[in-house]
Amino acid sequence: MIVPREVQTSAAVAEHYDELDPFYREIWGDHVHHGLWTTGRETPDQAVEALVAHLAGTLALQPGQTICDVGCGYGATAEWLAKHYGVHVTGVTLSSAQLQQAEMRSAGSPLLRFMRQDWLENTFEDKAFDCVISIESSEHMPDKQRFFDEAFRTLRPGGRLGVYAWIARDGARSWEKRHLLEPICREGRLPGMGTETEYRQWATDAGFVVDRFEDLSARVRRTWALCAGRVAKKLLTHSRYRRYLLDARAKNRIFALSLPRIWAAYATGSMRYGLLTAHKL
Repeated sequence: MIVPREVQTSAAVAEHYDELDPFYREIWGDHVHHGLWTTGRETPDQAVEALVAHLAGTLALQPGQTICDVGCGYGATAEWLAKHYGVHVTGVTLSSAQLQQAEMRSAGSPLLRFMRQDWLENTFEDKAFDCVISIESSEHMPDKQRFFDEAFRTLRPGGRLGVYAWIARDGARSWEKRHLLEPICREGRLPGMGTETEYRQWATDAGFVVDRFEDLSARVRRTWALCAGRVAKKLLTHSRYRRYLLDARAKNRIFALSLPRIWAAYATGSMRYGLLTAHKL
């Protein structure tokens, strides 16, 4: 696993998303995750929804099921699943700013519930859910084995797990670790970035039967070209973006450096993006 040279805590992750909240909403939109392109003609909005739809289809979600969305962001994924599949979704996030936005979606909806909670110390009962999903949140977990252990504990027998994750190349070379992967972890508040082999092992050690790992790197990396373009446009047209990057008190402005670094990591194959699915017997 790639571990940053500066320890990244859950508190630092929460602070990252709270501080960058307005920028995330303007640059990423309601869905704080990659888009999935199949034809290349999809709009960015269609691509981010396609990523959610691909997960739902892979897990074969059914109306009435209970889902836990670990690291739910602004709640857009939960809302989409409830609308299109009729499932009950409980979303958890570390960020107060994200929770505030998510709760606006749940107002008056019997299918949606959001809470601020650390997944590694969650209060859910055993066998509470039919499915647990995580879209780019396991990377932020300091203890990835516990992430899988808690998913296993809170799933009913026969329940399914779906995890979209940024992962490091197995056997990454020293220059990839030094110039790409370690800085991405440090700048993005990732306590560690695992490999496909490690993700499979963590799931297995938790008790899961791993169904498959699907490499989607080539179909999602366009996300970063779009984000870089949006940031460049904002820097040219909005002074508050420039002020933020020049503000030495802004603890998370360093994340701007990760945009070209992540693009380069995908281009070289140093970083991959995949969907791991597993089930509980």
